[in-house]
Amino acid sequence: MNRDQIEGKWTEIKGKLRETYGELSDDEIEEAKGDREQLEGKLQQKLGKSKEEVRDTVDRILAEV
Repeated sequence: MNRDQIEGKWTEIKGKLRETYGELSDDEIEEAKGDREQLEGKLQQKLGKSKEEVRDTVDRILAEV
C-alpha cells in the first residue's frame, strides 16, 4: 500500500491501530498521519518492539483495510 492509499484509508487504519495498540494516544496516531515510517517509529518507540515486529503488525493492519 502506497502513501496515497494509506492517507485515503487513514480513518480505517486509525481504528485498527486503536484496537491493536490501546497504549497509543490519538495524538500519537495523528502525528504519523499517512506516513508509514513515522508510524512504525512511533510504535517501536512506544512499545519497545523490534522494527520487524512493528513492520509485520503494520502490514497485517494494512492488509485488513
